[in-house]
Amino acid sequence: MAQQFVNSKLRANKVVVFGKTSCPYCHKAMDLLKKCNLTSEHLEYCDIATQSDMDDIQDYLLKITGARTVPRIFFGQKCIGGYSDLHALEEKGELIPILKQIGAL
Repeated sequence: MAQQFVNSKLRANKVVVFGKTSCPYCHKAMDLLKKCNLTSEHLEYCDIATQSDMDDIQDYLLKITGARTVPRIFFGQKCIGGYSDLHALEEKGELIPILKQIGAL
């Protein structure tokens, strides 16, 4: 179930943030991504705290990304990491070019 849930969200031209509403870094990640003017078609926030199998989802995220912490941010099928990784891309001026490259902008 967890694998199906995660994989059903991932698309080539989409940014997906798996997080929890109680996580301040999840909110920071979404705020930063919203500043990029992504449309709702290309940006999705998945609050895993609302899922009955939240622990299984985090275990699956650990399996495919190497971490079970949130946020787990995917650009297309690839996990770029968490908020600090996203912020680093923005600081280096790489965020917008990557979003354009995957077709999210």
